[in-house]
Amino acid sequence: MSKWYFVLMGAVIGVGAVILSYFGNPANTGVCVSCFMENIAGALSLHDNIRMQYIRPEIIGFVLGSFFLSLYRKEFVSTGGSSPLLRFVVGMLLIVGCSIFIGCPVKMFLRLAAGDLGAIIGLLGLIAGIYIGLEFIENGFQLGETRRNPVSNGLVVPGMMMLLLVFVIIKPSFIQASVKGSGAQYAPLLLSLGIGLAIGAMSQFTQFCITGGIARMFLWGPREVMNCPRSSGLLLSIGSFLGFAFVANLLTGQFHLGLQGQPSSNDSYGWAFLAMLLVGFGSVLIKGCPLRQLVAAGQGDNDAGATVMGMLVGAALVPNWSLGGNSAGTPVAGQIAVLAGICLLLVVGLVNRKRGYGIAPEYQTGLD
Repeated sequence: MSKWYFVLMGAVIGVGAVILSYFGNPANTGVCVSCFMENIAGALSLHDNIRMQYIRPEIIGFVLGSFFLSLYRKEFVSTGGSSPLLRFVVGMLLIVGCSIFIGCPVKMFLRLAAGDLGAIIGLLGLIAGIYIGLEFIENGFQLGETRRNPVSNGLVVPGMMMLLLVFVIIKPSFIQASVKGSGAQYAPLLLSLGIGLAIGAMSQFTQFCITGGIARMFLWGPREVMNCPRSSGLLLSIGSFLGFAFVANLLTGQFHLGLQGQPSSNDSYGWAFLAMLLVGFGSVLIKGCPLRQLVAAGQGDNDAGATVMGMLVGAALVPNWSLGGNSAGTPVAGQIAVLAGICLLLVVGLVNRKRGYGIAPEYQTGLD
């Protein structure tokens, strides 16, 4: 694949996300999987935080963009069976970690591109978590091989997103919608859906993944895991994403360099580091960041679908249990949750490690 496709991928998500913020989405939150999942959970009455209730068309677009392009390219294949319940739990932990950092890996780079220096701490934590996860994989970690499933299984998550799209259009009375707070800040429907579809389609085409791209830094030579291409394509996409978002922020007046007082941030840098370590660690174990899980689910990966369902449950638990970070810092419940989450992933990594097995086939690229 030409490297220009990876550059284009970065441009689509970087410029698209900044445009969404410019036209109504919260500052530095043009795209944020964890925030948007919390919004959707609230809209479905899975939590009662009235500031976080809105069916985000972007999430729908990520899945359906991947779904339609995979059908067109004849790459939609229903597969699954690789520890779905464990992936469900890890999906919950990903959202918990993201909520404490106040943003997913995509939003982390958007914060960096908008001048938020505090996001550097999150990046360091994410890199540390990815490295830990890769060490487990290199030493035999595996969740089991996938196998073909009935096509109907692969249609569950895309079907759920189509149903949500119907809800967005007809606005039934049982769907909640914020009148204040971040849930009440959103770009126009068609713009949000259109950019979401473009990001989902391009992500399916390039296999875009934040954690996969960063993992590329540690995978030279024989360490080929997480289905990362041998080329630096994914890392190039991240660089393009950051660069295009930076320029777009400058052009739209949304760049504000500084450490204090940035949108969606606080001074709990130690907990931000640990939260993104949790996200990086978990993402490596299940082969993809939160965005990648949505895109993979759209092309028929039922294991990713189990993760998406776990992410939705996690998005409900975060407000209900007051786990998420806020402008005042990280609540005690969130601190306990992130430490417990890291310990749980360590246990998962140790229990599922096959000594002397080496890198499991499902984590290898299969390239010559």
